[in-house]
Amino acid sequence: MTIRRAGVDNAEALLALWRVADATPSVTDTITDLRRALSNEGLACFVADQDGSIVGSIIAGFDGWRGSIYRLAVHPDVRRRGIARQLVDAAENVLAGWGARRISALVEKDHAWAVSFWHAVGYVPDERMSRFVRNFGVGAV
Repeated sequence: MTIRRAGVDNAEALLALWRVADATPSVTDTITDLRRALSNEGLACFVADQDGSIVGSIIAGFDGWRGSIYRLAVHPDVRRRGIARQLVDAAENVLAGWGARRISALVEKDHAWAVSFWHAVGYVPDERMSRFVRNFGVGAV
């Protein structure tokens, strides 16, 4: 298994991984939106590649001030093998290289395994903040 940078040609495989990994779908889970994101210089998507199949992913974004991590997903068949930790390491390394001094991770609070993982790798909930979203465009909910 190798950790590598994903490209726009990996968009379909990423969307498929997120579905099987039980990541909550978003209005931005489209080929067009994901390809645009993967082309953005302030974003790095890393994948765990096992025998030519993508079995894990993480996205790291930097806005010039703070780092963000999201879409950490590992295929259920290969969980608990250190893949998520390797993906987090890759994301943290690229964010540190870009100058990030603080990283926020978006974690689905209803996924107990995800919350436990983030605690285990040293992240703590920020009880001072809540996330607010507004969707635009077709199918916005």
